[in-house]
Amino acid sequence: MGVFDRLPPMDHLRSEKMCFVQLIIPAESARVAVTYLGELGLLQFKDSNEDKSPFQRIFVNQVKRCAEMARKLRFFSDQINKAGVRSSVRPALEPDIDLEELEARLGEHEHELLEMNTNSDKLQQTYNELLEFKLVLTKAGGILASSHNHAASAERELDENIYDREVDEGNAYLLEQGVHQGSSGNSGVRFVSGIILKSKALAFERMLFRATRGNMLFNQAPAGEPVTDPISGEEVEKTVFVVFFSGEQAKAKILKICDSFGASCYPVPEEMIKQRQIFNEVSARLSDLEVTLDAGIQHRNKALESVGSQLWRWTIMVKKEKAVYDTLNMLNFDVTKKCLVGEGWCPIFAKSQIKDCLQRATLHSNSQVGIIFHEMDTLESPPTYFRTDKFTNAFQEIVDAYGVARYQEANPAVYSVVTFPFLFAVMFGDWGHGICLLLGALVLILREKKLSSQLGSFMEMAFGGRYVILLMAIFSIYCGLIYNEFFSVPFHIFGKSAYECREKSCSDAHTAGLLKVRDPYPFGVDPSWRGSRSELPFLNSLKMKMSILMGVAQMNLGIVLSYFDARFHGNALDIRYQFIPQMIFLNSLFGYLALLILIKWCTGSQADLYHVMIYMFLDPAGDLGENQLFWGQKELQILLLLMALVAVPWMLFPKPFILKKLHKERFQGHTYRFLGTSEMDPDSEPDSARARHDDFNFSEVFVHQMIHSIEFVLGAVSNTASYLRLWALSLAHSELSTVFYEKLLLLAWGYDSLIVKSAGLVVFAFATAFILLMMETLSAFLHALRLHWVEFMNKFYHGDGYKFKPFSFALLADDED
Repeated sequence: MGVFDRLPPMDHLRSEKMCFVQLIIPAESARVAVTYLGELGLLQFKDSNEDKSPFQRIFVNQVKRCAEMARKLRFFSDQINKAGVRSSVRPALEPDIDLEELEARLGEHEHELLEMNTNSDKLQQTYNELLEFKLVLTKAGGILASSHNHAASAERELDENIYDREVDEGNAYLLEQGVHQGSSGNSGVRFVSGIILKSKALAFERMLFRATRGNMLFNQAPAGEPVTDPISGEEVEKTVFVVFFSGEQAKAKILKICDSFGASCYPVPEEMIKQRQIFNEVSARLSDLEVTLDAGIQHRNKALESVGSQLWRWTIMVKKEKAVYDTLNMLNFDVTKKCLVGEGWCPIFAKSQIKDCLQRATLHSNSQVGIIFHEMDTLESPPTYFRTDKFTNAFQEIVDAYGVARYQEANPAVYSVVTFPFLFAVMFGDWGHGICLLLGALVLILREKKLSSQLGSFMEMAFGGRYVILLMAIFSIYCGLIYNEFFSVPFHIFGKSAYECREKSCSDAHTAGLLKVRDPYPFGVDPSWRGSRSELPFLNSLKMKMSILMGVAQMNLGIVLSYFDARFHGNALDIRYQFIPQMIFLNSLFGYLALLILIKWCTGSQADLYHVMIYMFLDPAGDLGENQLFWGQKELQILLLLMALVAVPWMLFPKPFILKKLHKERFQGHTYRFLGTSEMDPDSEPDSARARHDDFNFSEVFVHQMIHSIEFVLGAVSNTASYLRLWALSLAHSELSTVFYEKLLLLAWGYDSLIVKSAGLVVFAFATAFILLMMETLSAFLHALRLHWVEFMNKFYHGDGYKFKPFSFALLADDED
């Protein structure tokens, strides 16, 4: 342990040191001080009014004013988007205005815009009604003309033939009367004309037929063009109708049904001359309304453009002002009602910057009293704050998705920068696919300024992880070179193969066999293994053993980090009764397995490691025979097995009993024996050690330790087996890539037809892009994520802290009201 003690502290692996501070701010400089602190963005305020509702706080009226201004700005934004007016991202240069002037200006703009909207809606509704009237005049006039012609021909037919009284007289009678209705009064045939939605026409006709018991004639014709509905304002397909009927009761029923179906009725005269006169009048009024509407739209768009040029600037101003008053509502007045008292957290390195801000606030507010800023002691756990940049932020977010680190806990994101993309690449290894990922990552990185504001939700997530994708691509190229796979095709990049055909006349070395004729291939897998009969057994053995080695190494790293955590927090019990037995147990079994793998690789032994590990438990004293890899292996296995058995009770029993003993000694006066001379009475302090006497529960501590020990013992087996996913997914990716290459590209290339070759190439490209580069990438990403969250981080990482969320104006752009 002396070696570890001489190591420098891991300050760069831990969250920033925090301090709990108190501010006493004179009322006249409170707003300016909080504004400056928001611009700095390094102080997290604690809400001192958690028990109060938002309406009981000090600055509730100011918050309401800001919320109302924010509503007006959202209204302007909706109107601008609806009108299709382009608002300038960079506002026009105008002199600064205060909040009161902005509030008045927003009110004027809203009133003007609402008035223009009301007038425009009325004009538009009138225009839509006139347009419908025009269509009804056109279509209904044709229907009336055809009905008159039909009635006249019916009269001539009746003069020549005998009228059959047994025939239904309804429609013929109506048509006959329609010709003679003129001034026939109430007893003549009448009609109602109008327009209705095309989707309602059938139901409308049925309802009319039932209501009048068939004593009506319904004629319809399509409007011929989409019509803007006066009520909904949407363009819909409509149908013009004419209903012939007789009697006042029928008219009343028909008008009620028209009203219930949302049909618009318009009067159409029978005389063609009057129809033409009304048609000309309606057309003239429509032309005038079009000119008026265009002028109104241009005037409204100009007003929206003037607002849009300042909309972004005003929105940020209102958001800042609202955030300031929301923060001020977290503060309380002191007993004199002249100062506001606030508490919060800040990094230690930021104390000097905060003091400078407070001094500037005092000067700019012309306050006669300075702002008091001092550090306080607290029993609360500080928030966790890691300073990240655009490169490390994505890795930190991956870790925080599992859980935010405790204060000053070792940060797994530092190691994940390397281990996460590397484990991904072990499963994804193909340097052809890696190059494709690299190109995609470079596009996102090189055009990050342009793309940062133009992406959807999915692409925004990919853009945020562009540096993760970059490292995954680089490591995939590296692992692909080791596997010697370029879209599943091997290449002789680093020299000649170590193997040649048994006979010089051999034309198919994959089936006839190979002989080793020179030194091993310099880097990665020899290309001659591809397609040979022993390819799958060889690669399976290689990747499976490699997965176990990586898993054991990463789990040991997690346990070592638990030691540094315990050492940093001065917890000797965790070092003696958790770190040491965990290292012994894991390495007595799986560390020994990793050692056997390395020895077997180095010596070329044919020992069966499955047999060795199984009989290490079933028959520790048995003869190893041909499975013995080194002298003294049997004795070492017995020793390691005994150490693993001892490590389990070592983890389970000592720590709870030692904690119980220390607890008893503490409250028997051994630890606090000097408190008798103090003026402080422990019973009077709610946060003192005596007040926390009942918090220690031995049974709860023992059960927790037992669960933790069982979880580690079982997890050591399951976690090691879980790392075999590296082998499984690497094999699946390689075989899938081989299938696409051989069954799509090579098969299509075997034909003489250019169309078949092109089709095969296109299908191969799409399969590679959507299955191998998208689905397989996502699959390998999720498996690498699981290996870090479950197998690696559970060895040392608690993840039960909370983030440092300072009051910062820089974060307002991402917040929604």
